[in-house]
Amino acid sequence: MLETIFKGLFDAETATVISVTDFIICIGCSLVLGLIMAFGYMFRARYTKSFVVTLAILPAVVCVVIMMVNGNVGTGVAVAGAFSLVRFRSVPGTAKEIGMLFLAMGAGLIAGMGYIGFAFLFTVILCAVNMLYNLFSFGARKNSARYKSFRITIPEDLDYTGVFEEIFKDYTVSCELSKVKSTNMGSMFRLTYDVVLRDPSKEKELIDKIRQRNGNLEITVSRQETVESQL
Repeated sequence: MLETIFKGLFDAETATVISVTDFIICIGCSLVLGLIMAFGYMFRARYTKSFVVTLAILPAVVCVVIMMVNGNVGTGVAVAGAFSLVRFRSVPGTAKEIGMLFLAMGAGLIAGMGYIGFAFLFTVILCAVNMLYNLFSFGARKNSARYKSFRITIPEDLDYTGVFEEIFKDYTVSCELSKVKSTNMGSMFRLTYDVVLRDPSKEKELIDKIRQRNGNLEITVSRQETVESQL
């Protein structure tokens, strides 16, 4: 009776029907895999609830898709096209988030093909490696306190070309004017400098020097971003 209910309307008589028991086992295992990945991602990392929940259920979604395709090449191509549309309707994430999404999809794909043992082995190994990298801060930029971005407001009558180069030369290893923006109805300019400090402990001294030059207008110092947007 159950096999009749869960059989596709357009299935041929010779088509192989996935049993309800196998379906539930694969879905259950995929949900467990998703939880393992979610906990592995949260280990010593910043995260949002929406992303963690998505990571937890994604293996089950991919698992169901693979089971439903079940060797049908035409259906597989259609599903791949449908999944590719999601990329253009979502906000780009970091490289780490996208990597974890691929990991979740890979685990769901393996489980959907019926290799439950390999799916668990794959998940455990990759999550352990991810947690290990987070534990030892693998790939973190060394001496990050030296890399700063200065946003300096100056009046419009002050020529910003090289106005702070002499000051930065004494306190920084390198300095680059990366952005110039007019503000306050065009009566002021906001300059953005990406610098590498010689001595981070002299940051306040550098700010005081700049204040004397820009008329004590607003100065913002922040951590320098490696790139504008990440994969």
